[in-house]
Amino acid sequence: MTGALRVLVGCEASGIVRRAFLARGYDAWSCDLLPAEDGSNRHIRGDVRDHLDDGWDLLIIAHPPCTRLCRSGRRWLSGAGDLTPPKQLPKGRTWASMKQEFSEGLDLFVACWRAPIGSVAIENPRMHDIALRRLPADVPAPQIVQPFWFGHPEYKATGWYLRGLPPLAETRRLPEPETDSDEWKAWNRVWRMSPGENRGQERSRFFPGMADAMAAQWGDHAAERARAAA
Repeated sequence: MTGALRVLVGCEASGIVRRAFLARGYDAWSCDLLPAEDGSNRHIRGDVRDHLDDGWDLLIIAHPPCTRLCRSGRRWLSGAGDLTPPKQLPKGRTWASMKQEFSEGLDLFVACWRAPIGSVAIENPRMHDIALRRLPADVPAPQIVQPFWFGHPEYKATGWYLRGLPPLAETRRLPEPETDSDEWKAWNRVWRMSPGENRGQERSRFFPGMADAMAAQWGDHAAERARAAA
């Protein structure tokens, strides 16, 4: 099903999700602080929060900053109590900068969740308890999916917080390799990636198979919701 569904893909410079929705005939745009890697003229360079009121039907937040919200980052945000300095900070960091990153990540999530858009999907890992206590009450637990559900031989648990959308259904599930085999190690590429200047960007790079499933399933669902609300 195709139509004039207006889709905003926030926090995406690669264009992978944008192109998946465009391929189905939707009016899709990406938005990021960085320029579009593919040079597309369907890319808005800026803060996605400045464009949430522009009449979209579906909002996909594909790669928001989540370092301070995910459970693996909790140790840096709490000593005794709630949001208090830990015994030791990461090298070269200050407590003020850690709190600022946490606040900015949380503000971005909440602004997108509360956007005046009928259907919303925000990618984020499971959050730690400090972040959860600061979320709106209607934020559900995330749906956790894996790239190998969509034809990509990789492990990377991907959380989707959904409003006005159904859970994403697998499309091309691959059989999993034997634990500790060479193939299994290759599937864990994301977590075994060596440190480097572009490590964060490469680890967050999206999977085309998952993007295609999103465009097919969420695009059609959001289009039906938009027509019903018209």
